[in-house]
Amino acid sequence: MRAPAVPTAAVLLALTACSTGPSLENRGDVTAPPGDSHHLTIGSAGFTESDLLAQMYAQLLDQAGYRTSILTVNNRELYEPALESGQIDVVPEYAATFADWLNAKAHGPDAKPVGSPDLAATMKALRGLAAPRGLTVLPPGRAVDQNAFAVTAAYARQHHLKTLSDLGASKLKVRLAAGDECVQRPYCEPGLKKVYGIDITGVDPKGVGTTQAKRAVQEGRDQMVLTTSTDATLDQFGLVLLADDKHLQNADYVVPVVNRSRAGSESVAKALGRLNDVLTTADLADLNRQVDSWRRLPADVARTYLTDKGLLK
Repeated sequence: MRAPAVPTAAVLLALTACSTGPSLENRGDVTAPPGDSHHLTIGSAGFTESDLLAQMYAQLLDQAGYRTSILTVNNRELYEPALESGQIDVVPEYAATFADWLNAKAHGPDAKPVGSPDLAATMKALRGLAAPRGLTVLPPGRAVDQNAFAVTAAYARQHHLKTLSDLGASKLKVRLAAGDECVQRPYCEPGLKKVYGIDITGVDPKGVGTTQAKRAVQEGRDQMVLTTSTDATLDQFGLVLLADDKHLQNADYVVPVVNRSRAGSESVAKALGRLNDVLTTADLADLNRQVDSWRRLPADVARTYLTDKGLLK
């Protein structure tokens, strides 16, 4: 059993010293043949879902004949440069979010976002931004962790709601529990109004998917909460998701990103690609629930899932 390793202060200090991209003298490494190191370090961003994905990646690579270790670095500002430098070889990422992050890194914080609800366009932009940094983005799977909106199951039944379009058509007045940035973000209040015609009367700044936000909806002080599509605790609050049927949210599909010179081989891609055919958004939510609610270890949850799906012997 492998427990995720937490970086020491010395490791974190080393990570902060990593370059932000290939230096001029090493620029040729970007186009070098894909590497195939026998020992691979898998990065985790330190939250439950990232820990689970890192464990699944490590166990699949172990079975494929690699020696793996897991390094937990809670900050993308630290782990992405470490991925470029080869201190981390593989990391689970989210297509649209990572595309926008790399775009801002390359072109400044005010750069126009390149992530969108269009997965193909998002992946094209992401790969174009990743390649000059020596990174290869492997194909996305079926699982997506994107912003999502939930109401109480009773509210949904009462008003016959299954989709956000249904909510817009109902003409109900909706107070939304979300982060304070929701009033400006196109995926949140402005998008709900423009795309779905939902009458948002105000944003209750209780955060994204927090206990306080969910409880406000559960108790009827707010009517809807901004959370994520793999939220594992909705049942505890009597909440259900409304489908984003007009695709307001960006294509944040789970994608493995690898350091090309160390983990860009076909065998790495093949080992990780086996997960793409089976892991769904619903699966990921259930795996999160097993860790967050049942207090199981991510390594154990990952191993049971992969074994049950026939991916581990």
